[in-house]
Amino acid sequence: MTGQAILIVDDNQANADLLSFLLRKKGYDIRVAGDAHEALEILRTFSPRLIMMDLQLPGMDGLALTRKLKADPATRGIIIVALTAYAMKGDDERARDAGCDAYVSKPINTRTLPGLVAGLLAGGERSEPA
Repeated sequence: MTGQAILIVDDNQANADLLSFLLRKKGYDIRVAGDAHEALEILRTFSPRLIMMDLQLPGMDGLALTRKLKADPATRGIIIVALTAYAMKGDDERARDAGCDAYVSKPINTRTLPGLVAGLLAGGERSEPA
């Protein structure tokens, strides 16, 4: 399943760099956006199969961007994985209600994340392994 396109949307450069490194190492075609506006610009010319979506973005947050993407027929089929450093009770439910397909709390588990992504792209696994 390598070579598939993934968009990382995260305003924290260190997090974006780590995700990029992990997923490029597995052969995925990666693009990175620092906010929702940049993500929407990238999506004009890049068609990812999956988006790693930080929920805490400046301006339009990740939940609002997810709702916008899921409402658009051109982007509703993209798999969206919610990422958050401020995991609170109910966040996973709010993420799923917005249209996210999976939820991962930060700091990410660098050993299990590539498997989660591969599982989602294969149409299987929908949540972070325990």
